[in-house]
Amino acid sequence: MAATPEKKVKAKVVEILKSHGAYYFFPATYGMGRSGVPDIICCYRGRFIAIECKAGAGKTTALQERELAAIQAASGVQMVVNEKNLGELAELLNFLRKPIMELSPIAVAHKTPKEKAPCK
Repeated sequence: MAATPEKKVKAKVVEILKSHGAYYFFPATYGMGRSGVPDIICCYRGRFIAIECKAGAGKTTALQERELAAIQAASGVQMVVNEKNLGELAELLNFLRKPIMELSPIAVAHKTPKEKAPCK
């Protein structure tokens, strides 16, 4: 059976995730699942990443937009990927290769000086 265009995008996304050593899964949305959840959920270097795959000019639904906005509001990373922007996923993962302490504005604000004053 031939793969659908969207399935081909998913396969390429998985290839990119595997090449970076990312943890990922395809959430089940039937039964007790939630409608609109992105196609692929991933964790890479301590970052939560949600990926919605589309083929061609496919558009996200209102439910998908709601879920993607909720993920972003919770400081997760979300993106919609199609054949034309697969490279952006690889760029994102390359950017996230930096340790999380270097990427977090809170961590940067709370970095400990290399030399601490002696305790009294």
